[in-house]
This record gives sequence, C-alpha cells and structure tokens, in this order.
Amino acid sequence: MGTRAGLLIWLYSCYRFCYVAVNQLEHSDQSIKPGEREDRILQALAGMLEHPHRIRITTAALAKRSGISASAIYRCFPNKSKMFEALIAFIEKTLFVLINKILQEEQSSAKQIESLLLLLLGFSQKNPGMTRILTSDALVHEDDHLQLRIQQLHDRLEATFKQALRFAVSEQQLKLDTDIAAQANLFMCFVIGRWYQFVKSEFRRDPLANWDVQRLTVLPDALL
Repeated sequence: MGTRAGLLIWLYSCYRFCYVAVNQLEHSDQSIKPGEREDRILQALAGMLEHPHRIRITTAALAKRSGISASAIYRCFPNKSKMFEALIAFIEKTLFVLINKILQEEQSSAKQIESLLLLLLGFSQKNPGMTRILTSDALVHEDDHLQLRIQQLHDRLEATFKQALRFAVSEQQLKLDTDIAAQANLFMCFVIGRWYQFVKSEFRRDPLANWDVQRLTVLPDALL
C-alpha cells in the first residue's frame, strides 16, 4: 500500500473509539465522574460489538466490562436503543470532522475523492464494532429509527461524494456531462459492500485489501 494511504490510515486510527478492558480499570464506579460514565459505557458497548461471534449484549455484561454498576448504566441510558443512538452520533461526528478536513485541505478533486474513499474504508478497518453499526448488522433487533439514522448517514456520505465530484467537474477533471449522482452512488455501493464483507467475514476480510488494484476500476479514468 502506498505511503499516502498509510498516512491516512494512521490519521484515522487516531480517532479510533477504543474500549478499556475491565482488568485495566483502576477506579471504582463511585470514583468515576458523572460525565465519564457515558463514555465508559459506550466504550464497553463498542468493544463488545468487536467480538466476531456476536456476543449477547446485556446490562450485566456491560456493567462487568465497563466497571460501572447496572443501576448507574440505567441512569445514563434508559435502554440499549439510546446507547446505539449515542454511538451513531459519535460515528457521524468523527467521520465528518475528518471529511471536512479533507475537503478543506486537499486542493485536488482527485485527491479529495480518493481520500474520502480511504477514510471510509480505513475507519472501518480500525473500528470493526462501529462497522457493524454502519451496516446495520448490530441494529437488526433494535428500534427502527436507528436503521433510519444509518440510512441518513449513508445519504450524507453520498452527498459528500457528489460535492467532490462537482468540484472535479469545475476543475475540468471530469466532463460536464458526467452523471454525478450515478458515480457518487457507485462509490457508496463499493464502500458499503466492503463494510458488509468485513462484518460477514467476522472481520477477516480487510476493507482496504487490494485497494491499489481496485482503485483503477472504482475511480473514473480521468481522476487516476
């Protein structure tokens, strides 16, 4: 993989939502500041979602993993749906902080588009549990509004690709008659397909595998 891709992946890994194992916790539930409890709980949930065999997520398991009592968990999040909603908000915020950084700092539309693709694939690679949310795999038995939130996030990402493609047209790197909507949708289909394979393979199929070859097919010839 090229140096550029390696640097981008390193950047994205800095934003990884890592969890802390119970045996690494040094403080009791009583010593945890109220504002930190939510983070601990969400970190524990994200960590449980990384398990390839889809372990059952219960309040008791979250309490054990986070080191926070079940009663305190209920005070922070009345139900599991609220926890997933908070994780979706975290994913969205993290991705768009990085997306805006790419759009502001990359002067070339070709680099913008490839960097956006690498961001979405690299985020998945570094955050397998979050990828289960991005594909709705972890939301199958949850409230329907969570599925809608994920679809809205996908739509926002596709709109971002459209923005970058319009920039490419304005730079005359793409023809004026380029079907921007179709191309943006193709990018999202590729990304979601890679996410899906990663999850269904129990995180064995690297979302970034073969990118140096596949980019020659996925990206329009004019942007290579």
